[in-house]
Amino acid sequence: MKLEQAAKQLEALGNPTRLKLYRTLVRAGETGRPVGYLQEALGIAASTLSHHLHRLILTGLVTQERHATTLICRANYPVMNELLSFLADECCADAACGPAVGEAAA
Repeated sequence: MKLEQAAKQLEALGNPTRLKLYRTLVRAGETGRPVGYLQEALGIAASTLSHHLHRLILTGLVTQERHATTLICRANYPVMNELLSFLADECCADAACGPAVGEAAA
């Protein structure tokens, strides 16, 4: 993953409403949630929800699929996992290889 893409995704999640929306979709699993459910669950206007969904869709974090007259939204789990991996890939890469702080006293 490129730094710029990760930054865009993290920026999109930096808004409290979008973060709450995204967490709702992550909790929903692969079946996702209809837009109407999301609007009711978050208690926001349809236009506001549309704006926030659009930002998450542009970054690839969310997908939408039409079923007749219903829009189903889903968290894009491969993209989410890629972002999480990007954040954790170099965890402690620059840390010294010595004993942990608690071990040094023993």
